Amino acid sequence: MDDIKNIVAKLHPLERQVLPVLQQHLELSSIAKNAKLTEVEVMRALQWLENKEIIKIQSEKRKSIHLEKNGQTYKKEGLPEKRFLKALDESFKGLNVITKKAKLSREEATACVGLLKRKNAVEISQQEGLSVKITEEGKKIRNLEWPEEYFLLHVFPKEYEEAKDRTIVEELRKRKELISVRDEKKITVTLSPRGHELLKEDLSAEVVNRLTPGMLRMGSWKEKTFRSYDVEINVPKIFQGKKHFDNEALEYIKQIWLDLGFKEMTGNYVQSAFWDLDALFVPQDHPAREMQDTFYVEGKAKLPPLWKKVKEVHENGGDTGSAGWRYAFSEEETKQLLLRTHTTVLSAQTLSRLKKEDLPAKFFAVGRVFRNEALDWKHLFEFYQVEGIVVDPHANLKHLKGYLTQFYKKMGYSAVRMRPAHFPYTEPSLEVDVFHPIKKQWIELGGAGIFRPEVVKPLLGFDCPVLAWGQGMGRIIGEYWKITDIRDLYKNDIKQLREMKLWLR
Repeated sequence: MDDIKNIVAKLHPLERQVLPVLQQHLELSSIAKNAKLTEVEVMRALQWLENKEIIKIQSEKRKSIHLEKNGQTYKKEGLPEKRFLKALDESFKGLNVITKKAKLSREEATACVGLLKRKNAVEISQQEGLSVKITEEGKKIRNLEWPEEYFLLHVFPKEYEEAKDRTIVEELRKRKELISVRDEKKITVTLSPRGHELLKEDLSAEVVNRLTPGMLRMGSWKEKTFRSYDVEINVPKIFQGKKHFDNEALEYIKQIWLDLGFKEMTGNYVQSAFWDLDALFVPQDHPAREMQDTFYVEGKAKLPPLWKKVKEVHENGGDTGSAGWRYAFSEEETKQLLLRTHTTVLSAQTLSRLKKEDLPAKFFAVGRVFRNEALDWKHLFEFYQVEGIVVDPHANLKHLKGYLTQFYKKMGYSAVRMRPAHFPYTEPSLEVDVFHPIKKQWIELGGAGIFRPEVVKPLLGFDCPVLAWGQGMGRIIGEYWKITDIRDLYKNDIKQLREMKLWLR
């Protein structure tokens, strides 16, 4: 008995208001209505009561059918196709006449023609514009109650699983703002033995939740009954603030390259076609230039003085020993502005600023790039790329593999292999694969190679081996969180953000 008295002393006013209602009402909406509280207030009180082992809350997921705006209108005024049919007779009438007589919108009337034609209730003529008349079948059904009408008049509210004719439900769902099927939770309550005991107690006594300055000043606190606080009761889980998991990985990747002695490259999202493509010896008729691959923006760029060297290399190879692409280089084309399609644009700009006395030098970038791609499970139109270059007269492919092997080892992949490939700005060019430790198979993660003289000499001023790589970050980090749809890296799902494990490589 002392235990019950102790519990009563700790009850919040919302709990005191809800508990008596539970003698007769055990479903959330009914409890809220009879307790004269909102469902949020009731749910809060029920959670507190459950923490005190006074009740047990059951939650059941269900689908519920609801009338939308047009459904509510048609319930009062009748289905538009029924009104349309009642406006017809055995002579052909134009659609405007029928629309006015049936008090329908033009859109509703046009839809009715197709619906009634499927029921064989109307005949259509196109001789002098669209005209319609009723058929014998239409006369038979005109005054009957159609299944759709019965559904609107008698079924609501209704759980989706209990709807007898799912065909009608699905047919009506296709129509604009008629009905909808929503996911809902059905909350019901069961009283525990302790709860039944509490219902015998007087819960109407006024209790005070907090001490105010006014009570202290007036001394009225002496006459008040204060609610006891249970400091051991369960409280709602509090989620600490943390970085987005994508940013955690991004910072980790940057630290890898910094630890390896690389300097970070940064630059603008909007670049000229010169830096993004031409400086990298990508021909001006390359498919990547087309609108379907590149986001172009208005305006023209101011070109650096070295653009003429790049022009010469494109046209005839310049002093690189190459024959070039053998076409007339367009100044207008190279001035176009675009959203950078790769972070390799930063590598080109960095090379143009280096001098012989700066070598050897190592640089990296982890930045956003933009492609005019169709969005799907493996393609984004905005994503991060991991870029790097090593400018060293003594660098070779073994060094390139060494850097990438070390990087991927720190990312959780123990084995790296390289396969021959083709890119306009590297020779040799390589595809980089890593061995997946769980799937036990090789997966492709990006491209790499050594910049061609056609790229290096105009930018750097002399020929020198430049190791280069560009890897898509999403595919590299997605495996850690078992993400198979790359769009899941950036969706605004608060549940996902709270539950995602920390980046602990």
